[in-house]
Amino acid sequence: MEKKMKILCLHGFRTSGSFLKKQISKWDPSIFAQFDLVFPDGLFPAGGKSEIEGIFPPPYFEWFQFDKDFTEYTNLEECISYLCDYITREGPFAGLLGFSQGATLSALLLGYQAQGKLLKEHPPFKLFVSVSGSKFRDPSICEVAYKDAIRVKSVHFIGEKDWLKLPSQELATAFDNPLIIRHPQGHTVPRLDEVSTGQMRNFTAEIIRESIEKKHELENGEVKVDSEEKKPEEMSKINNQEKSAMDINKRELEIAEAVQA
Repeated sequence: MEKKMKILCLHGFRTSGSFLKKQISKWDPSIFAQFDLVFPDGLFPAGGKSEIEGIFPPPYFEWFQFDKDFTEYTNLEECISYLCDYITREGPFAGLLGFSQGATLSALLLGYQAQGKLLKEHPPFKLFVSVSGSKFRDPSICEVAYKDAIRVKSVHFIGEKDWLKLPSQELATAFDNPLIIRHPQGHTVPRLDEVSTGQMRNFTAEIIRESIEKKHELENGEVKVDSEEKKPEEMSKINNQEKSAMDINKRELEIAEAVQA
């Protein structure tokens, strides 16, 4: 690829882009070697204690706020507007990657884009990596974002001990033909074993391959169009050349007949 495709990576609740970058660094670098990963911080400063205090230095951020049942949300519209502006300004992005709140938010953006609600001028996303994501529970959101199966290539990491195990499985069902990778850990970005690493390599390699093929198809299509556009001009040129040759042959024939006479 002439230019690496970008992936927007959204961190979890009350953490940071830097923390998610550290978490993903546990994975084999070959997985995303052909991509540029972008790790922005959440729109709002953490409004309470962070679970990574003492593990990773502040500051900490959150994308939006919610009630204990995860059915009512505060600042969600502001967050969506902010991310749409960011994606438009810093993109285009080939896909999204998210952990927990970041994965939940990413899936919402994908569903909304598929339904034509936002990012209408941005190219359709090609991929989604969800780690411990879930669906929103507000019916007014679900009826739009998850109305149809989201036709974006997706991989969903689901932890056996994750308190969001069932919601993560439910989110995966919102996507067309999702790849599900299970791991024995809890609510975290897991370390990948050899099998999972191979699955992720194949996943990203397929995205690269399809992008290259599409690029070649577009280039060949443009060449074909150009050829078609030039065809009448070239045919006229050939006809003129043939006419000139015939005129020359005719004159030579007339001269030969005159000499013989």
